[in-house]
Amino acid sequence: MIVDLPSSTTSAVNRKLVELRESGGVLALGRVLTLVIVTDDGGSIEGAIEAANSASREHPCRVIVLARGQRRAAPRLDAQIRVGGDAGASEVIVLRGYGQLADDEAGAAMVIPLLLPDAPIVAWWPGEAPAVPSRDAVGLLAQRRITDALSARNPLRAFEQRRANHVAGDTDLTWTRLTSWRALLATALDAPPHEAVTAATVVGEAVSPSTDLLAGWLAVRLNARVKRSPAKSGPGLVSVRLDRPSGPVELVRPDGRVGTLSQPGQPDRLVALARREVRDCLAEELRRLDPDEIYGAALAGVALVTRGRAPVRTPSPAAGS
Repeated sequence: MIVDLPSSTTSAVNRKLVELRESGGVLALGRVLTLVIVTDDGGSIEGAIEAANSASREHPCRVIVLARGQRRAAPRLDAQIRVGGDAGASEVIVLRGYGQLADDEAGAAMVIPLLLPDAPIVAWWPGEAPAVPSRDAVGLLAQRRITDALSARNPLRAFEQRRANHVAGDTDLTWTRLTSWRALLATALDAPPHEAVTAATVVGEAVSPSTDLLAGWLAVRLNARVKRSPAKSGPGLVSVRLDRPSGPVELVRPDGRVGTLSQPGQPDRLVALARREVRDCLAEELRRLDPDEIYGAALAGVALVTRGRAPVRTPSPAAGS
C-alpha cells in the first residue's frame, strides 16, 4: 500500500500512520531501529528503498527517506507512506523537501517527530555523503552512520574524508564488501603451518577504496610490511599475497566473480568472490549498532602501507637452460 500526502507536514504524516494502524492493523510495532536514508530526489531513491526493504526482513525497522529536492523551489513537503508489500518488513516514509526544507538542518527537524521512541537510529548516505558525517545534522541524531565512498563522484576524495574524519560509530560499505576476503584470509592463516607473515602485497584498481582498506587492515593485524600495487587488469580488488617461510598464501580474483585460494601443500581452491550487493552489505551493518573498532584501525593502518608497481610473475626456467 502506498499513500501519497502532497504538500503535507510531519504532523499529518504521523496522524496518517496512526490512522493506518488503527483502521487496518497494517503497521507492526515490533521495529528494532529507525533507518534514515539521506539522498537527493532522483532515480537513486528506489534503489536505496529496495535495499532497505530487503535488509528489513532481517531487521524490522522504520525507514525514513530524506529526498532532497530543488533548493530554489518554494518551500514544500511532499510525503509518501509505504506499508505492507511495498515496504518489506518495514514501514517506509519518504519525505521530499523543496526550497528551505531541502537543507540538512530542516531535514533533521522533519525526521525527529517520526523517529521510533527508545529505538536506535542509523543514518545511511547511499550516494554523496557529508565530509564529516558525525557533524551532519542527521548524523548527530544517529548512533551509527553508514557511507559508501565507492558511490561518490570522487571515490578517492571521499575515502580520504572517511580517513581524516572518522569517529566511533562511522562505517563505510567499502569495508563491508571485504568481509568474504577477510574471512578467507583469516581462515587460511589459522590452518597449519602456523607461521608469521613476513610481507604482504595487495593488488587492485588504482581507484579502489576497498583495496586500500584491506591493505590497511593487513598492516595493522599482521604487523608486517604491506605493499599496495595497482592492477594491470581486473575490477576492484584483484589479489592478495601473504609471504611466509614455507611459501605464500595467495587469493586471486581476476574476473571480479570467482577467486582462487592457493596455499603450500594444498590443492588450489575456487571460491565465490563476486562483489556483494548493497542490500547484503546494509543488512550486515545493521546487525551491529556498536562502534566498529576494526574498521577504524584499518583506516589508520592505510598510513602504514607502501605503494608500488604490480608484481610481475616470472616463469620458472626450463630444466637444463
